[in-house]
Amino acid sequence: MPGISIRRLDTRSGHFKSELDDHLRKDRSTDIEIRSRVEEIIREIVEHRDLALLRYTAQYDQLATDSVADLEVSNANLKKYWDELPKEQQDLLEISKERVRTYHFNQLTEIAQKSRVNILHTDDLGNRLAQLEQPLNRVGLYIPGGTATYPSTVIMTATLAKVAGVSELIATVPTPNNQRNPLIFAALYLCDVDRVFTVGGAQAIAALAYGTESIPPVDKIVGPGNAYVTEAKAQVVRDVGIDGIAGPSEILVIADSSANPKLVALDLLSQAEHDPSSQAVLITNSQATLDNVEKALNLLLSNLPRVEIASASLRKRGLLIKVENLEEASEISNQIAPEHLEIVTENPGSLLPNIRSAGAIFLGQHSSEVLGDYIAGPSHVLPTAGTARFSSPLSVHDFLKRSSVIDMSKEGASVLGKKAANFADLEGLHAHALAAAARISSSE
Repeated sequence: MPGISIRRLDTRSGHFKSELDDHLRKDRSTDIEIRSRVEEIIREIVEHRDLALLRYTAQYDQLATDSVADLEVSNANLKKYWDELPKEQQDLLEISKERVRTYHFNQLTEIAQKSRVNILHTDDLGNRLAQLEQPLNRVGLYIPGGTATYPSTVIMTATLAKVAGVSELIATVPTPNNQRNPLIFAALYLCDVDRVFTVGGAQAIAALAYGTESIPPVDKIVGPGNAYVTEAKAQVVRDVGIDGIAGPSEILVIADSSANPKLVALDLLSQAEHDPSSQAVLITNSQATLDNVEKALNLLLSNLPRVEIASASLRKRGLLIKVENLEEASEISNQIAPEHLEIVTENPGSLLPNIRSAGAIFLGQHSSEVLGDYIAGPSHVLPTAGTARFSSPLSVHDFLKRSSVIDMSKEGASVLGKKAANFADLEGLHAHALAAAARISSSE
């Protein structure tokens, strides 16, 4: 296979900014056919519930049955999948789950680990102002299960919800032609998922969001999916929480002359092989590193089973950027706001204070992004498509909701009641003013 040419940019070019902006410009339009089809699916699920879910499962997954109950996988069957896994695979899943559990348990404050009430402040009037933190009641997990094999997604979502104390987890897993991936169902058992249904696509998202006779509605939906799943999540977001609108996978590597070109190339390819729209970017102040990484990419590509996908990704979205210095590299990285950022330099920690926008940051050549995908500890559910500018990785806090707690003393209500009544008068809300004034003590 002939070598591929990856687009190069240089900050010394007078056109660099416009060229980078052009490369990063996203197509904001949603395929009209996908949007309208998803709208129809959601409407049908809301109106016809189980019947519509059965119809779409037969249509899209070639899985026909008379009852949604037949699409539910019992705990006994989940356990069977687990018991039939080879011991080394069980051990691998267990290690990943425990590392993820430990990391996310430590995200909770010491108070939150023991009690859901955090007293934030007691003022000089004896008013107690607190925050009550409670887990969501029911969460839906969308787990890709067609041609993909992602037991890691089960671990990286379900484990966090369990740490947060979510009462019930309901997973949907598409199984085209009733082909079940044993690893996914074994992972669902390991992570104590309460109910599992073999349904997928936009119809699964609609069922989780609005409920059917067989599937109860959830409070939040997490997990990646295809274009139809992503569009469905976008359409139900006003009625149910979601983790985010996921886009193609991304990696950006900042490297200097100390970086190993082969290792950098392998990490870039690890994301390029996901999807033709995945984005792999190298930024370096070393021309030799730029050239050697491109050579390594071409040498390694030919041995990849997913060579066509990775090649298409590098041709379409790949980028090699030459900069004058690493500070400049940091600024460009912040503009791109990548899902995964690797800093492979002689002193990677020194650049960390410069980084403002990235989903997950990997320091040094030993910290491969792939370790974060499976085993490091933090969830691999990360903001994509530049949303790391304002979004964060999936965390235990995404499965918690917070309520303000206001416990006024008699003196506090009286003193602040006067001010609240005056404020209400300013806004012309007479009943507000009366309610506040009614708390003023006669001694005031």
